[in-house]
Amino acid sequence: MSRGLNEVRPKRGVSGAKTPGLRRHLCLLAVVVAVAVMIPLMVLGFQSWRMGLRWQDMLGWGFRRVTTPVTGLEHYPSSELPKGEKISFLVPQPIGEGFQQPPMISHVLAIDLDRDSLLDVLVCDCTNRWVSWIRQDPRGQFTEYPLCTEVGAPAHVDAVDMNGDGHLDLLVADLGMLFPNNDPIGSVVILENDGRQRFRKHIVLKNVPRVADVRAGDLTGDELPDLSVAHFGYDDGETRWLENLGNWQFRSHVLQSLSGPIHAPIADMDGDGQADIVVLVSQEWEEIYVYQNRGNGQFRTVRVWGSENEDFGSSGIFLADLNSDGLLDILYTNGDAFDYLPPRPRPWHGLQWLENRGGLEFVFHRLADFPGAVNVRPDDIDRDGDLDLYVASAYNMWEDPGAQSLIWLENDGQMRFRPRDLANRPTHIQGLDLGDFDGDGDLDLVTGGLHTYGPFDRMERVVLWHNRWGQETP
Repeated sequence: MSRGLNEVRPKRGVSGAKTPGLRRHLCLLAVVVAVAVMIPLMVLGFQSWRMGLRWQDMLGWGFRRVTTPVTGLEHYPSSELPKGEKISFLVPQPIGEGFQQPPMISHVLAIDLDRDSLLDVLVCDCTNRWVSWIRQDPRGQFTEYPLCTEVGAPAHVDAVDMNGDGHLDLLVADLGMLFPNNDPIGSVVILENDGRQRFRKHIVLKNVPRVADVRAGDLTGDELPDLSVAHFGYDDGETRWLENLGNWQFRSHVLQSLSGPIHAPIADMDGDGQADIVVLVSQEWEEIYVYQNRGNGQFRTVRVWGSENEDFGSSGIFLADLNSDGLLDILYTNGDAFDYLPPRPRPWHGLQWLENRGGLEFVFHRLADFPGAVNVRPDDIDRDGDLDLYVASAYNMWEDPGAQSLIWLENDGQMRFRPRDLANRPTHIQGLDLGDFDGDGDLDLVTGGLHTYGPFDRMERVVLWHNRWGQETP
């Protein structure tokens, strides 16, 4: 006789009836816990990969960003002394081509390109979309020659002998477009010098996020100059290095995948005899990294400083031994205001010194406030035996006639700095470099104007500032 339905159905009220439901609940709870744990770990792992940091470094980074109040300066005291009186010692001289449209000069470099013992200027011009050479010949006379006229938006140029023939070749970082864009329109261009300042174009990297900087240095110890590349991008960016294989061929190695890298200079930062890469990452990251060269093409990621203010406005770094202790320090400007319409300075804009204490340990010093600060160069301006600083602004409050585009910071010998005005015209100074153009033993200045927004009443393209320290000027 077959069993009835009541004989196979579990009886209510006994433990066997509850077991399947309890198991389902436990399984569901386990899934929820796994998802709650795994998703943050996956996000952490992804960010760790993007930033090139170890997991423990990522955890510390995240904790600081959550727990640290945003002040703009993070409570770092400034060593700025009271403002000093203006000393007029620079005589400006516009050089190179004139302009019909607002100039957009992103970078200038003082270099003797033709090796004739007269200093010249290389220019990145985003209005004309070219890299040009302002040649000095004879002394005191300057003529501009376009060298590469098919560049989308040249952001940086450097002069390095890439193939060992004794001639200076040119490294060009091409954004593709000056203004924000997510398309892969960046490229790295090398202009090969034939010895007569005629150049053959090699595109060694293309169809990548916008390239803001490219530098050269031997990263592998094979005596071939490799390249570091800062891909600013926009939402997507990268930092990479290109291994020189010879014959204009390079192998790419990505170091991190963060948006906003601006500068990537190469130098031995830890004194071990191997070239490291220093990277400034802007956008919402506002951080400085050193990629420590461990040999055999391996790099250790060291985050040496970062702001908790996502609007800090990182705008540039320059490597120099500011306190003359034999260690390269990092001079760091934060004055970018390109995110605002119209661009406006912020109260936390200014200049920092990251003092190298050895072992890739850096101590942060706030040196001075300066609205819109974008560029810095060291020099013993007053000839008293210590390094002072020139600082340029591209984003000051230009409606104010007294807003300065160029100042200098006088070192009192105790690493405290007194700001002094230099110039309020032209405005919007982005490019800045130093060199002895007139052969008198003093370092002169060359500047480039990036006039992307108004007012347009005090514009210049490229200006040579003759240093007349100790002489009266009007």
